[in-house]
Amino acid sequence: MKLNNKVSLITGSGRGIGKAIALEFAKEGSTVFINDINKENAEETSGLIKEKGGKCFLYIADIGVYDDVKKMFEYIYSSAGKIDILVNNAAIVRDKTLHNMDISYHWNDIIQVNLTGVFYCCREAIINMRENKYGRIINMASVIGLCGNFGQTAYAAAKAGVIGFTKSLAHEGAPKRITVNAVAPGFIETEMIKEIPEEIRAKIEARIPVKKFGQPEDVARLVSFLASDDAGYITGQVFGINGGFLMP
Repeated sequence: MKLNNKVSLITGSGRGIGKAIALEFAKEGSTVFINDINKENAEETSGLIKEKGGKCFLYIADIGVYDDVKKMFEYIYSSAGKIDILVNNAAIVRDKTLHNMDISYHWNDIIQVNLTGVFYCCREAIINMRENKYGRIINMASVIGLCGNFGQTAYAAAKAGVIGFTKSLAHEGAPKRITVNAVAPGFIETEMIKEIPEEIRAKIEARIPVKKFGQPEDVARLVSFLASDDAGYITGQVFGINGGFLMP
């Protein structure tokens, strides 16, 4: 198992891609710290891991609130003594055209959770990783951060910011054997995608060269590889997983 004896935190792991990553990590031997703002969803992920004999802990926190993040990492260190892998997956989506945006709800909240929350978690993890001279940080960006989308200026700005943040932190982490990479999923079958009307789904699928949406497990397997020792020479990269949607 390629993540055996590794301690990992996956934010937003109550459902969707985060849930799939947590299950994959547990299968590969990691002790998984599950984080979500929704207790019911987080408990479901935890239950699935434990049913299969995996080891996990649960911590409910809003990553957009620094005190929540600080207390979560205190819990991790008191419970496991270290952190080897951080996956910044938690995010929110609130689409609105720019001229119709509410500054707090549609802009500030998106930036606070999707970008500042990544900073908070990395800040609390990086000190321990530097002391241990080992770490894997995987930040979930998005295809929208690479190409933009109608009604998603805030979301695109946050995810593009995650990409720039990732590249800069990779420079800082490299001397201490800490790799930092970003994964930019395209259209993946999650709760958000399932809410799209069928006629719009059909139009999106037609634009994807492989003619289908991806599955959360597709992303989880990529993240698992980047979290492993096999990926020790890979850092500062952005990995698109989108069925060819952004093929040159």
